[in-house]
Amino acid sequence: MIHYYNDDTEKPQLDERLISAWIKQTAATYDRKTGQITYIFCSDQRILEVNRQFLQHDYYTDIITFDYGEGHTISGDIFISMDTVRSNAEQFGTQFDDELRRIIIHGILHLCGQNDKNPEDRAEMTRKENKALEAWNNRMGVL
Repeated sequence: MIHYYNDDTEKPQLDERLISAWIKQTAATYDRKTGQITYIFCSDQRILEVNRQFLQHDYYTDIITFDYGEGHTISGDIFISMDTVRSNAEQFGTQFDDELRRIIIHGILHLCGQNDKNPEDRAEMTRKENKALEAWNNRMGVL
């Protein structure tokens, strides 16, 4: 099951059924199936608290992914800062909904084993995000 919650911010308007189907489709392309995945949409302040408490990092970020998966089943908690998604969309000149989908799938790619700690891994992550977003656009009839 894939669940969507909000914590100290407004929950984004998502077609959860379509987003969940897209997530499952994306995971399947990496030979993974989805288990229990929870998205928590929050503020910059809340994600900073999570970053400090669990990762001992003292900075803001757009996403934190906690991986609880086993074998080929992905499971985890994914915190997404709505404030940072909004500012990233402005900075990159993209629509908020497009940036939010990029971050949503970014967390899934982490659960599928993709890292982004160095420039090569970040480039590969971006390529995989773009591939998943293209599948979303094709599914939605947008190109």
